[in-house]
Amino acid sequence: MIASAEWKQGMIFEGQSASGHTITFDATAEHARGPSPMEAVLAALCGCTSVDVVSILQKKREPITGLTVSATAEQAAAPPRIFTQIHLVYRISGKVSKKAAEDAVELSKTKYCSVSLMLEKAAKIDYSIEYAD
Repeated sequence: MIASAEWKQGMIFEGQSASGHTITFDATAEHARGPSPMEAVLAALCGCTSVDVVSILQKKREPITGLTVSATAEQAAAPPRIFTQIHLVYRISGKVSKKAAEDAVELSKTKYCSVSLMLEKAAKIDYSIEYAD
């Protein structure tokens, strides 16, 4: 895997993946042009675990119709401002059994989500599950 970031101006940077996708990082206090790098890491965690949970539930033939994962993180007060605590909220739509949802989230956290497993070396990650239906 290869990625790069190029300084554009001020505190604006353009990240690029080897697959050709770009993201604008905005390290100003306003974050008007894009997420900060740490916000992008948090969003990557939400995306990574979402992929796992949907995949697992679909393989179990659970009737999932929607999933939103949100994250709230605390950072260290002094640099480096690493994440110290992350809470994920999984909001699942569809007539998914609670057991299947709990199993899918736990498997993502402990076995499949590489972003989660990496971040957990520095931060405590916990979660809750909400059912929309």
